[in-house]
Order: sequence, then structure tokens, then C-alpha cells
Amino acid sequence: MPFQFDHLRTLTALVDEGTFEAAARRLHVTASAVSQRIRTMEQTAGKVLVRRTNPVTTTPAGDVVLRYARQVVLLDGDVLAELRAGEGEGGRVSVPLAVNADSLSTWFLEALAEPPEDLGAVFDIHREDEEHTTSLLRSGAVMAAVTSTPEAVQGCTVEGLGVMRYLAVCGPAFAARHLGDPVDLDRLPTAPVVNFDRKDELQDQFLRELTGRAPEAPRHFIPASTDFAQTILLGLGWGVVPERQCREAIAEGRLVELAPDRPVDVRLYWQRWNLRSPLLDRVSERVRAAAATRLHPL
Repeated sequence: MPFQFDHLRTLTALVDEGTFEAAARRLHVTASAVSQRIRTMEQTAGKVLVRRTNPVTTTPAGDVVLRYARQVVLLDGDVLAELRAGEGEGGRVSVPLAVNADSLSTWFLEALAEPPEDLGAVFDIHREDEEHTTSLLRSGAVMAAVTSTPEAVQGCTVEGLGVMRYLAVCGPAFAARHLGDPVDLDRLPTAPVVNFDRKDELQDQFLRELTGRAPEAPRHFIPASTDFAQTILLGLGWGVVPERQCREAIAEGRLVELAPDRPVDVRLYWQRWNLRSPLLDRVSERVRAAAATRLHPL
């Protein structure tokens, strides 16, 4: 389908920035020029591609064109990088990735810690639960994702990264107040619990496997990984925390591990577009290397 390159680049900028005005600033054109390019693409496709909401979202047809647009822009960046190797020229390719909050807080950023200019890229991180990151791949919003889904999204490849281990913990004072001394885990379903957000099922999963019951007590919702762990440390409730965020506090007695023999293990996978791209290959290599040193083996 004869979409012009500038129009494809405009679509990716519009989705990334969320508004016609912001996309125009990024592309150094007027908002009316952005609007005209999108209308031209819609006339070419014969379908509406974006919803004029705030922020702009893509329609199902727009998802298809967005995936194509990102692939074209990525390959264009790869070609320019090879042509300009050693010359210090060119802009940066935006690489959108989907990652769950706990991975962001405990290991994933280490994969990107080497100077991103070495890759000729900038990163656009979409934070999403590991069970839902694949939806961003399907829509074309991201090129790759950390996910708990082992089945490859259409047009993607998948490889195992490792196991992220979580431990059920609470503060000592909280344990004495709500669970007794010694701790009586049969009382856990009625003790206040901390959830990351309304998609977070780790606490329910742990409790069902341990006691066969779901939490019956009030829930706190703390949608930031570090703040989630801090909320539990401060004694507002119990929760399931990444091992890397709580091992030290357990050793120091600032947290109580509720079931040392019952960790919650989440298997993580790396899904990326099935596209020959030196840039995406290098990003994947970095993610693979970081996971190998920070996660438990699958």
C-alpha cells in the first residue's frame, strides 16, 4: 500500500505524543500538516486510522498500519546507522518497549544502562502488567515486551528470560497485630492486603494456593513498585514483593517472611517483532544478558 515515509513517521509520532500539536512539535511542522498527513493516509487505506481523542488512539485498522509504520521507521534507522557509522551523524530511533513495573524497578533498566547513543536509539518505556504487555505488541504500540505469556504474538518471536521470584511479607508490628505471635496464616485472609493495582492478582494467587481462600480484608492500591514495597514495610498491609526488593529487610528483621517455603514465581519472556533489525537485535542482547544475571533460571 503506497503510504509515504513521512506519513508513516507522522503516524508513529502522533501515537507516541498523543496530540496533533505535540506531534507537530516533534516533527517540526504545523499541527495542520500532521492532520493533513493522517487524512491522506486514511484516504489511502479507505478506513479511519485514529480516534481524535485526547490522547489520540488507533482504531483496529490503525493498529495494522501503526505496526507497519514502526517497522518501516525502524528499518530506516538501521540503514542510516550503517551508512553513517563512525561519522557521528543522524538522529535517534525511538524504540518503544513494554515492561512490567517490578522488572523496571529491579533489573530491566540495567539492560539499557550502557549509553543508548551507542545504539543510536532513545527508549520509550510503556509500563504495563506482565500479563497485559502482549496487547501493546498486538496494537503496534511497542516493538518488544517483557511478558509472562509464552505463546508468541502473531508476527513476533518469543524467548524465555527467567523467573522473577516474589515473597509474601509484612512488617513485624503488622504481623503481631493481625496474625498473632507466632504467626497464624489462617488469619491472613482477613488481614489488610496491599495490591499494586486492580490487575494485580499475585496476592490472591498466593493466598488461594496457601489457604484455599481469597482476601476478605480491605485492600490498599499502591501503583508504584518502590512505594508498594515501602507501604508494606510501613505496616499498612501484607503483600507479595519481588525478592530483590525485600531480602535485605527480611535479613535485618524489618520484614517478616510469611511462608518461606512458598515463593511466588513468575516466568518472564521476551517477545519482539520477527524482523531483521540490528538495533532490535542489540536491545534484545542487552535484555537477555541482564536477565541472565538478575532472574532465576526458567
